[in-house]
Amino acid sequence: MKKFYEPPAQPAAGQIFDSVFLLILIYVVLLTPILLGLTAGNTVTQMPETVSWESLGQNPTMVAQWEKLGFTMDEAAELIAERFDYSVKPIPLIITALVVIGYFVMLLVMSDKEYREVIAEKFD
Repeated sequence: MKKFYEPPAQPAAGQIFDSVFLLILIYVVLLTPILLGLTAGNTVTQMPETVSWESLGQNPTMVAQWEKLGFTMDEAAELIAERFDYSVKPIPLIITALVVIGYFVMLLVMSDKEYREVIAEKFD
């Protein structure tokens, strides 16, 4: 009978520590850009010279909905004219791409090493 690969057993305390550590790591990774102000939440206001429903690109149906919500033309104009800034900053984009590619390469190298160990254990 063939001997199948059996991964090493990990105690419950180790599993709990790993889970909590990964959870903390995920929160840190997700919150760091926000705390450092690196998020792309910038907005640009593109107010037309003359404010009218037509210059804001609103049709009669849209105007009726704005009025149902209780907005006047001037109040709605502030919301309509405020747009997200979708400009791409090349340096952060390159850094992000390098980090993702580096992680992928590291993952492939480490996985290749572990797969070779398992295959050698099983078939040699």
